[in-house]
Amino acid sequence: MRTRGWEIMRFGLCCLFRDEPVSFRTTTVRVLSALPREQQLQKLSVICRDNVSNLQLALETVRRLGIGAFRIMSPLFPRMTHPEVGYALGDLPDGAAIITLMNDIRLYARRHEIRLSFHPDQFVVLSSPHAKVVDNSIRELEYQAQLAEALGAETINLHAGGVYGDKRLALERFGRVFSGLPAIIKSRLTLENDDISYSVRDLLPLCEQHAIPLVYDVHHHRCNPDGLSVEQATLLAAETWAAVGREQYCHLSSPRAGWQGGDPKPHADYIDPADFPDCWRGRAMTVDIEAKAKELAVVRLMADLEALSDEAAG
Repeated sequence: MRTRGWEIMRFGLCCLFRDEPVSFRTTTVRVLSALPREQQLQKLSVICRDNVSNLQLALETVRRLGIGAFRIMSPLFPRMTHPEVGYALGDLPDGAAIITLMNDIRLYARRHEIRLSFHPDQFVVLSSPHAKVVDNSIRELEYQAQLAEALGAETINLHAGGVYGDKRLALERFGRVFSGLPAIIKSRLTLENDDISYSVRDLLPLCEQHAIPLVYDVHHHRCNPDGLSVEQATLLAAETWAAVGREQYCHLSSPRAGWQGGDPKPHADYIDPADFPDCWRGRAMTVDIEAKAKELAVVRLMADLEALSDEAAG
């Protein structure tokens, strides 16, 4: 679905809500390890079923609010890939019911044009020089790709990782690992510029070589400039999405302390409309809003932009 007043653009909420009665549960390895295996699976089954039920509620809520995309929290199924307490859905007493609920969510999202994505945690690093880190990262991506397949999510977004003393070699390692990934991962994987190490200019050659869409984070670009203007970066990133026939994804946030108030990296509660790039107006794209006020920030930004649009028209 497209946001009201901005029919050509959709805005996305990232994982959690602040005021709406939607929440997700988790558990720890320590808690699970204290239980016999049968009780572990029973506990995990209840949590996973609750989380999937609340994901359905989350999509119903974003639809009501006019939000057109939702980032699904990575640990929807807590500790699923852990070497000691990990599990498959088939191991859970409610496994069949959970699969049915996931299918319902996929159909709901498709029917209402709600775009779904995942953004794995920072420990997922394909450019690492350490084989164990890469192996664990691939195992986590396989889990998220299976979830994405079941739920109809088209995007699993990553950062490139650390520089490890040589940015060029790190990106080459990423490319080699990417080439060997299963299709279920490769078809969904995207790369995002970050605010410290890898800029849009750094990532574009890798993205173009391997047909990896580039998620353009304009806040990160402003913190970690590379000589490209916001408009140039937007258009170059858009070409990587057009190459695979998909709608562009971008990220937007505002600095908590302002651009002149110290460290600009931490995110503010809300988005300053001045941080919305003028060159994004009228573009068919998805913009995930990364703000501490969650759904309140998305709704406020949509209202602010609509008011600005009305002023410009009138």
